[in-house]
Amino acid sequence: MYILFDIGGTKMRVVSADRKKFLAEPVIVNTPKDFGEGIETLKNIISNLSQGAPIEAIVGGVAGPLDPDKAKLIKSPNLGGWIDHNIREALAGTFNVPVSIENDAALVGLGEANYGAGRDHNIVVYLTISTGVGGVRIVNGTIDESALGFEPGHQIIDPDNTLCPTCEGNDLEAYVSGTAIEKRFGKKPYEIHDDTVWDELAKYLAYGLANTTVHWSPNIIVLGGSMMKEVGIPVPAVKKHLTEILKIFPKIPEIKKAELADFGGLYGALSYARLKYYY
Repeated sequence: MYILFDIGGTKMRVVSADRKKFLAEPVIVNTPKDFGEGIETLKNIISNLSQGAPIEAIVGGVAGPLDPDKAKLIKSPNLGGWIDHNIREALAGTFNVPVSIENDAALVGLGEANYGAGRDHNIVVYLTISTGVGGVRIVNGTIDESALGFEPGHQIIDPDNTLCPTCEGNDLEAYVSGTAIEKRFGKKPYEIHDDTVWDELAKYLAYGLANTTVHWSPNIIVLGGSMMKEVGIPVPAVKKHLTEILKIFPKIPEIKKAELADFGGLYGALSYARLKYYY
């Protein structure tokens, strides 16, 4: 049995799985902001799911960049109370099994590459446009190597805020994330019904995708997160703007919405567990 988890800024999802599928419905709870409370909550859920059965490995994602040993969060806008606490050691010490931790967006991307919208493509870029903006490059079904992780949301798209003088920042996250939109317009993104606003956001996102494409050269870009839902940034508009912006290649990559909804991180954790712990 594997135990898979996804610790996001607002929700924590945990499930048991064998080598092919989930063994039960995922358990979903609010993510405690305090590390001590959070890790005890996670341990209790794991114990309830395993019911004393042997656990082969525990694999999960956490919202934010990790230290080089992939054991601790080193920065996280939504999980400040978890920073610099050894998540891997806390779980391995309790359950005496191997534990692997990855960035949450990286695992969602891995899930989409193997089980979702990116399947059958060998180079997949996944971007989550949500509270923040994160992403990953997946090559041949595995997370691509990196020195420090992937943070495409922090690419600079407008150095002096010429495009958007009211944006607080000059990177992609400051232009298209849900947090940025709420600050800029004074309302939740789903409360905005002005098509011109959404078309402008689609153009900003297209600038980011143009940069991502020339650097990562993907077959497909998969877009997920709350800002890509029904009331959100329209994919057809993103494709239109990207076609106008990106001229160096004969065509733009395929662009699709994510398919695994809220469980992409758990599917990614399953993919990771199968790759690393399937003896």
